[in-house]
Amino acid sequence: MTDIEIAHSTRLNRIEDVAASIGIDADDLEHYGKHIAKLPLSLITEPRGKLILVTAITATKAGIGKTTVSIGLALGLNRIGKRAVVALREPSLGPCFGMKGGAAGGGYAQVLPMERINLHFTGDFHAITSAHNMISALLDNYLYQHAKDGFALKEILWRRVLDVNDRSLRSIVTGLGPATNGLTQQAGFDITPASELMAILCLATDEADLRRRIEQILLGYTYDGKPFTVKDLGVAGSIMVLLKDAMQPNLVQTTENTPAIVHGGPFANIAHGCNSLFATRLALAHSDYTITEAGFGADLGAEKFYNILCRKSGLHPDLTVIVATTQGLKMHGGVPVDEIKQPNLEGLRAGLPNLDRHVANVRGFGQSVVVVFNRYAADTEDEMALVKAHCEDVLHVPFVINDAYANGGKGAEEMARLVVDTIDRTPSGALQLTYDDADPLRTKIEKVAKHIYGAATVTFAKPALTRLRLAEAQGMGHFPVCIAKTQYSFSADATRYGAAEGFDLLIRDVVLNAGAEMIVAIAGDILRMPGLPRDPQANHIDYVDGEITGLS
Repeated sequence: MTDIEIAHSTRLNRIEDVAASIGIDADDLEHYGKHIAKLPLSLITEPRGKLILVTAITATKAGIGKTTVSIGLALGLNRIGKRAVVALREPSLGPCFGMKGGAAGGGYAQVLPMERINLHFTGDFHAITSAHNMISALLDNYLYQHAKDGFALKEILWRRVLDVNDRSLRSIVTGLGPATNGLTQQAGFDITPASELMAILCLATDEADLRRRIEQILLGYTYDGKPFTVKDLGVAGSIMVLLKDAMQPNLVQTTENTPAIVHGGPFANIAHGCNSLFATRLALAHSDYTITEAGFGADLGAEKFYNILCRKSGLHPDLTVIVATTQGLKMHGGVPVDEIKQPNLEGLRAGLPNLDRHVANVRGFGQSVVVVFNRYAADTEDEMALVKAHCEDVLHVPFVINDAYANGGKGAEEMARLVVDTIDRTPSGALQLTYDDADPLRTKIEKVAKHIYGAATVTFAKPALTRLRLAEAQGMGHFPVCIAKTQYSFSADATRYGAAEGFDLLIRDVVLNAGAEMIVAIAGDILRMPGLPRDPQANHIDYVDGEITGLS
């Protein structure tokens, strides 16, 4: 059966029963129908459980299956008698209708109801989009209304956002026509997961911190060089109102009716790539084991999870899981992408250095590691044996096969037992971060590029250097750095597979996220507004006889 057919065949429990399984009272729920509810932040108490981070080798365009493994691990843990909750990001409409077609797991390891989660869900993404663009509208209005008073901004930094892949909106002009249409100016759109408000929502520790961060958002600079912020605009209260419901995490269930908390959705290639701190802390307060996922490969999502989220929140994983597949390894071994589903032991062996680099990097953070092989139907016993032997005999890292896609929790029991045993015997040590808060911003970027990516040198374009100097002059030098780069390579070249090293990393621009309190460095030709492929998934999504088809 397809993912959506499996989802439709699953009998869902009422959401109050799902909540009760982790000790949450029905009176605390704000229902969004029978099977979805918002959870109040008051439920966040002291953590009781262990934290497991799921990351991966460098992904193919079809992904590696981190979400399926994350959900599968929660299923397996619950089957062996552990109280486990999975905390995930919300899918973006852009990829759902573009390349991926969905992001709620797969097979018998999904979060449900998958159509609602993949589409409008509880409106969180729409709230972020509306709040972000409300700031744009209020800023444009402020400039229009105060132009006669001589007020103007020399530079506007705030772009608009939309949760649709639309390359035509990357660079636009607004305010054309009569003077009453506003000031004519160059503008542009990013995708909603790249919104600074999305990052703020996911990094905030409480409501007061959320407001403080919103007020700090840097909108532009006046002609005398002074920063102009949302606090100067005087609209933080209005933005808080628009985010009132969106700040509450969402409770749903898996294909085996176990709890899942789904909240926030920054991409790891253009943002920090982790679900909300609210959701993770809430899960930790109500479970023995919390499983969370960091987007794309460990060089992106996991690096940012450690260096940004853990640095600021005080959280640290007890274990990190690295997901690998034969298809991903063969792609990194030089096998043509249209042939990676075919058996090829030599190609598979040639791709193992990509896995080796990720394992070494994660261990460098002080993490205990388990490699999970995400099984696909076409995988052969010889291929799986090769990866197992490499992990156990060469890397000396525990290895296990995940079969949750085909068999649900039953196919993840061995993985669950290995994870529990590894945490009990050899839990992660103290987190070792890549750079210090006091390091210059340029040094922080260079340390990530050289120590995590394998770059030999880092080149900074003039606009990037100007922004970095400005950030440090304005007291942002202690912020962590968030490098935006391709997800398909350790380098900034999307076609350079394997374990690339010795390259130059070009930082062509820098974005100052004063509210999210991180500096975003734009590497290579990465774009913060994706385009659609030649055959977008939207061509295959339909609504037939009362049911949605084409989501996967």
